[in-house]
Amino acid sequence: MSAEELSSMPLWLCIPFAGLLLCIAVMPLIKPQWWEKHQLKVVIAWCILFIVPFAVMYGTGAMGETVLECLFNDYLTFIVLLFGLYCVAGNITMEGDLAGSPRVNILLLVVGTLLSSVIGTTGSSMLMVRPIIKMNAWRKNRAHIMIFFIFLVSNIGGCLTPIGDPPLLMGFSRGVPFAWSLNLLPILIVNMVVLLTIFYFLDRKYYLKDIASGNRPDISKAGASVTFKGLHNIIFIVMIIGAVILSGALPKLPMFQDANGEVLGIHIFGEVSFPITSLIEVVIILLAAFLSFKTTKREIRESNHFTWGAIKEVAVLFIGIFITMQPALMILKNVGGSLGLSQPAEMFWVTGALSSFLDNTPTYLVFLTTAGAMSFSSGVATTVGMIPQTMLMAISSGAVFMGANTYIGNAPNFMVKALSDENGVRMPSFFGYLWWSVRFLLPVFFLDMLIFFLRG
Repeated sequence: MSAEELSSMPLWLCIPFAGLLLCIAVMPLIKPQWWEKHQLKVVIAWCILFIVPFAVMYGTGAMGETVLECLFNDYLTFIVLLFGLYCVAGNITMEGDLAGSPRVNILLLVVGTLLSSVIGTTGSSMLMVRPIIKMNAWRKNRAHIMIFFIFLVSNIGGCLTPIGDPPLLMGFSRGVPFAWSLNLLPILIVNMVVLLTIFYFLDRKYYLKDIASGNRPDISKAGASVTFKGLHNIIFIVMIIGAVILSGALPKLPMFQDANGEVLGIHIFGEVSFPITSLIEVVIILLAAFLSFKTTKREIRESNHFTWGAIKEVAVLFIGIFITMQPALMILKNVGGSLGLSQPAEMFWVTGALSSFLDNTPTYLVFLTTAGAMSFSSGVATTVGMIPQTMLMAISSGAVFMGANTYIGNAPNFMVKALSDENGVRMPSFFGYLWWSVRFLLPVFFLDMLIFFLRG
């Protein structure tokens, strides 16, 4: 769409997006069974309430391009990556007699958090979520464990490499050096120390409460041995991560570019095309999922209580979110440069606040481009301009960290919630989870601002 059309985008077109979010937040509380049965119908209804007015205002051609661009270049790669990791991680199981306790849970959260920068927040979440649920299956009070799991493993831990979280991969494709993200290590350490300290005392309180109420882990076996089955699937996780890396690296190669420097793609409709590099990524991920199922015994999936319910719910809800949030992203793209954001602390909070409810990748790109257009004379050289180190740290941290603020802030959040619900962990509602974020995450982010971003 043209800049003039973007500038005239009415705010009321965001109502379907807000309505869908409200349904996700409220319906499981007031009509849980009805919601579970009719999710797809509700998503379709809100999508139609966006598509029809949009088509009337801007034409069916613009509507078609907007929806197809969203489906092929945003949603498809998103859901295929989630599907691939869900399948492969579901074919790895942990067995043993190590019972969940504050110390064990701290260890699992540390491992998962650090692993997130190696195989991505989605990969680490899918790999670690079932073991931590299994180890704590004996406990009644365990929702807080999964909440802090989302905080650390599904979000904050992915800040050290472009593999860790999609916004950083987007930065890498825009010229940010691959190893630059290691500059966020001090912030990660501060956040881990604070949140894990809080978690330990919170988990200890609930642990003692469980013991006092008569819940006991099975400690009939001597020792604390843990064995894994299906570990050959690590090969397929590496295969998927390789596909993600290629999706960021291949577009830079001349063989994947046309005469104008644009990435070659398959024409879909109008100005919409599906990049060849994205197709390669999708094919590799689906091949990894297929090979994982072909080479893993059914008994392993049965041990994991593997079902398709969680991935189905995420696929249905997020296709609605991706489509209906397009007006909000368009408005943000149009007004991002006129918000008067000139300080790292401002960029940190605005990027983070919007990343809590919108896709954090385009949000990151909007403010990366905004910072690059400010004509700074020193900093990190990117394809969008020179960006001071602290400014880039603020944008990156806001996009990666604050995706933890809501269930929809980052791809693995809702998946972890769905798997937890499926395995008998009573997770808080949308607003209930948001209250946890306000109490425990926002003070940590305020500390981040004081320590790292109140300087030029």
